[in-house]
Parts: sequence; structure tokens; C-alpha cells
Amino acid sequence: MTKIRHPGGSLRPFFWFVIAGTMFFVAVAQGQQISTSLQPNGPAEQFSWQANSSSGQNDPSGTTNIFGTVMVEGGAVAVGAQVRLMRPDQPQTQEVFTGDNGQFGFIDVTPGPFELTITAPGFEAKTYAGQLQVGQAFLVPALVLNVARPTTTVNAGSTTEEVAQAQIEQQEKQRLLGIAPNFYVSYIPDAAPMSSKQKFRLAWRSVSDPVTILSVGALAGIQQATNDHGGFGQGLGGYAKRFAAGYATAFTGTMIDDWLLASLMKQDPRYFYQGTGTKSSRLLHAVEHAVERKGDNGQWEFNYSGILGSFASSGVSSLYYPRSDRSAGSVVQNAMVDIAGRALGGIFQEFVLRRLTSNAGSKTTHQP
Repeated sequence: MTKIRHPGGSLRPFFWFVIAGTMFFVAVAQGQQISTSLQPNGPAEQFSWQANSSSGQNDPSGTTNIFGTVMVEGGAVAVGAQVRLMRPDQPQTQEVFTGDNGQFGFIDVTPGPFELTITAPGFEAKTYAGQLQVGQAFLVPALVLNVARPTTTVNAGSTTEEVAQAQIEQQEKQRLLGIAPNFYVSYIPDAAPMSSKQKFRLAWRSVSDPVTILSVGALAGIQQATNDHGGFGQGLGGYAKRFAAGYATAFTGTMIDDWLLASLMKQDPRYFYQGTGTKSSRLLHAVEHAVERKGDNGQWEFNYSGILGSFASSGVSSLYYPRSDRSAGSVVQNAMVDIAGRALGGIFQEFVLRRLTSNAGSKTTHQP
């Protein structure tokens, strides 16, 4: 996300907390709604059962049955997902749709090996294979559907720069709630390194995005209301000065940090989403984003470009704010707050923002 700083004290942590609170309530609302987002084509058959293990237990009725529950990313149940039962020795398939609780069931099934395929619009297909015993009520472990990820295809003979370009173009589609740009996170752990030209492109795409400009305008309005940077005065002229200073800060901060220094020091300005491992390892990865960056050589390095960029952009931004707001102490303070904000941003990227980002987790494939 585009950096917004000012000599009177960075509001970046404030924005992260506002974003986090907003995303939390939206995520709760989406979680409540998603269970009804997959509607079956017809009435879903309801089942109830009891089982003591994932392998199932003998059914008192003596019939052989299969039961299970389908869920989606985030923990909500999938209503209306199609579940198809296939048998290796039978060409015919059986199909049911999950009910209001995401449950499904197949009654009086012939014992033997079986395979389930679960599909739902907007989600990747899921398969499960098992072995059914005579008189068993087989309880399938909870099946979780992952959101379908857009796929970018590049030719097998493509150069590294061409692969990077395809990945960047996909990143530029990543938006929080489909609105706010979230271009500076890569969900591809081994993404191709960007050239200096591509780093400039991504930086320009970020600072020129209409949502970025509107965000700066909103911040200027808040500063106007609280009389922050009082030397700018009030009225339309005061607002115009606050907006100009805010946008200049966002522009120079992004260009210095994410393009100029990242190019000179051959480092990648993006956050690389980990997504796997223990929570503590992911938390450490997120916090280390403040002091560590991946080099263009693919190796993790000390974040020279980011840290120097924080101090440089903080110093430059002090030149166009009121004299009363300028001091060496404020430059250092703002740079340190910006570095801490980068760690906080990494935490949100790792644990919150992925599920709220449209086109997140895109894949890049090669074709001959």
C-alpha cells in the first residue's frame, strides 16, 4: 500500500488500526453471509448421524452409508455445493447437494473403494478417496473448499522479465474488498525478480491509483478538521496545501523507497506472503519485513533500501511542510514510525488481508 507520512507524526499505524477494525467487521459479515451464497439447484436432502471417529462406525440399521460436511475458507459451511460419488467398478455416479449445515450423505452405498468430488462456483474442486466397509457409517473428515485463484499463463520460453511482467500485471488486480490497491504483496513465494523499469511501473501504478489520491484527500480533510499543520491555515487554500503536501509525501516516499533505492540496491520492495507453517513462524516472517527484504538474487538480505528510504523520504517531506513542523527529531521519529508501520503492515498482510483481497493468491503457469 502507498506510504503516507508527514513531519508532524506519521499516521500510518493509525490507518492500519482503522483498516484492521474495518476488515474485521467486514470479515465477520462476509462469514455470516457466505453460508447462503451457494444455493443448490433444488431442495437439499438433510441427514443426521452420530460417529465417533473420522473412519466412521457400524450403522445400527446395517446399511452402508457415507456422510460428511463441506466448508469454505474462513470456516463457513458451503450450502449447495455439489458432491459426486464415483466408484472404480461402476460407470454411474451419484450426486447430492450440501444442505443448510454444509452436510451431505449417500445412503445404502455398495461397500468398497470410493471417491468424492466436491465442486462449487468460485471454488477449486476438492477430491477425497476412501474405503467403505460393510455396515459402516463412514464419516468423511471436514472438506474445505479453497477460493479459485486466477491463473496467469506464460510461454515456456519466456524470459525472467516477461514472467515478472505477467506476475506484476496480476498483482495490479489485487484490491482490498475490490477497492483499495494492495499491489505490494506477492502470493508467489518464488516470484521472478523485477527490473528497475518494472519497479518504477509498480510504484507509479500505486501513487497514481484513484483510491490512493482519494485517501490523501481524506487525510487532508482530517488534518484540516483538527488544524494539524496549522501553518497551512484554513479554508480552501489550507486544504489545498495539506493535500499537495500529503500527495507529495506519498509520491516521494514510494518512488524513493520502492523504486529508486530498491533498484540501486537490487532489492525487492514487495511483501512475500508465507501463509504456511506455525503462527509464530508466520508472525516472525511478518515482523522481519521491517528489517529484511528479498534481493533480486532471491536471497534474503538486510533491508537497506527500505530503512534508508524511510529516513530519506521523511527528510524530503519536511521541506514542504510549515517551518513550525520541521525538526531533526521529527524526521528521525517519522522514519522510525514508518519502519514500525512496515512490521505492522506485514502482520496484517500475513493474517488478515489475504482473504479480503480480490485476485489474491494468483498462480503463474508455463505452457509450451
